[in-house]
Parts: sequence; C-alpha cells; structure tokens
Amino acid sequence: MSQDRVVVVTGGNRGIGRAIAERFVAEGWRVAVTARSGEGPAGTLTVRADVTDAVAVDAAFSEIEAELGPIAVVVANAGITKDMLLLRMSEDDFDSVVSTNLGGAFRVVKRASKGMLKARWGRVILISSVVGLYGSAGQINYAASKSALVGFARSLTRELGGRGITANVVAPGFIETDMTAELPADTQAEYKKNIPAGRFASADEVAGVVTWLAGDDAAYISGAVIPVDGGLGMGH
Repeated sequence: MSQDRVVVVTGGNRGIGRAIAERFVAEGWRVAVTARSGEGPAGTLTVRADVTDAVAVDAAFSEIEAELGPIAVVVANAGITKDMLLLRMSEDDFDSVVSTNLGGAFRVVKRASKGMLKARWGRVILISSVVGLYGSAGQINYAASKSALVGFARSLTRELGGRGITANVVAPGFIETDMTAELPADTQAEYKKNIPAGRFASADEVAGVVTWLAGDDAAYISGAVIPVDGGLGMGH
C-alpha cells in the first residue's frame, strides 16, 4: 500500500531526518522533505520551510500536495539545541528551542491532519529523544520540548484515534552522526558505558522503526513511546 502514499519528513536534509527520508524512498513511498537549507536525498521533493512559521509551513505543504498528492504520513523531526545551564539560559535560548521542537511539531501536524481526516487514514510520528524522559544537565529547554511530544501524541490519539489516524513518539538515544563523531574518544567511551548495547545506533536503525510505524502493520499502535536507545532509558 505504501507506494501510493505520501510522506513528509521535516528537517530531512541531514542526520536522522535524512536517513528516515532515504528509507522511505527505498521502500517505495513518495517522499517530500522540508528544509531551511540544503537538499533532501535523491528521490525526494525538497521544499523550503521554517517550522516556526505557520504561513511557511502551509505554503510548503500546499506545494507538496500539488506535486505529490495528499499527505498520509508526517514525521516531525526538525529540531534544534541551545544547550546552557539553567541560570545562564536566556529567554531566547528557551523560547526558540521550544518554538522549533514543540511548536514546529504542532504546526506541521495541524496542517497535515486536514488531509488525513479526509482520507480517514494517517500516521503522525514525532521524533523525540531519550533525553526527554531521562533528563540531561544543560538541556532543560531541549528535554522539555522533547518530553512534551509525549503528551502531544497521546492527546492527538484521543482526538483522532477513531478516524484511522495514529500518533506515536520515537525516542532515539545516541546516534552515530557528525555531532557524536566529533566527541573526544574518552567522552564517547563514557557514554557507551551507560548504554546496555555498548554502542551508538546508526541513523538507519531509527529510520527502520519510523517506516514500520508508518505502515499497515502498526495500525493498532498509538500514543506509544518507542525508544531506539540500546536500553539507555529503560523504565522511563
């Protein structure tokens, strides 16, 4: 069924978002990515959008619908960090992270849900983080924005669950990206000591879970938090 369905991945030009977009392409979906700059992977339609701007989101989604058709799946992945200890964290450090990570999810899901309601079929997948429930010093803004996605998905499930629409949260742990590659070797070793799996994940391991949630096999899963963290956040 996936071949005739359209998926949008926000922030799909790099990192986990790019891996998710690549996996959807490989599985035969029609894929669009939103990006503030850069391009999505081969086989995707890239549209410009800043998820903090509802007008820009609306224009981007209209462009995708005109080009590819009705949007069936939205993966809210776009996110930023502005790490700072609480007493040094400015109002802007807090507000901008929450507006992108949480507000961005609100704007793209609200816009995408119209078509899903019409079709009586949809998948909302919110990319959170192990940090959302595990906590992380210096990341009060980021962790707050990521844990809030759980309440978002569960409330959305109660609102739209009877219309063939699911809403779930994927919570990645440490992933092999350019960012983690730059960490000193001893810091990486320290992190890995706390991860039962003893290693970081590949971005593709996250992507596989996301594409599975988007498909027909996951039709009866909603309001769930699915960790992809090698056991780091167990019990949270």
